[in-house]
Amino acid sequence: MRETFAHEAILAMEADGDLRAPGAVITMELCGHWKHEPPCPLAPHHTSAERVDDGVRVRTLFAAEPERENEVREFIDRALALGQLDHPSGAATWWRLRSSQSSTVRAEEVEHAQRLTST
Repeated sequence: MRETFAHEAILAMEADGDLRAPGAVITMELCGHWKHEPPCPLAPHHTSAERVDDGVRVRTLFAAEPERENEVREFIDRALALGQLDHPSGAATWWRLRSSQSSTVRAEEVEHAQRLTST
């Protein structure tokens, strides 16, 4: 049975960098493309990004079988380590992965996390 997990990373990204880009790369790594029909094949997930201090905090909530948790985290880390998303328009967004670690699901994320487990 699936459980919910959280993963958090800090990126260095230029001020005009597209905050959606890291989430798109994570979805590409987990699902094959950022635009795909549900459900996600490995782990239903949601990624958010926000500017903090001199970086960008990227949080990914995901639902997976406990024995696949580390595999999903490796996919997330591999995606973020790429450091780039080429947009269909020809533009690109770059970043540098500063840190990445597991996190706990926050109280305000519980409802969303539960929806992910039922996907």
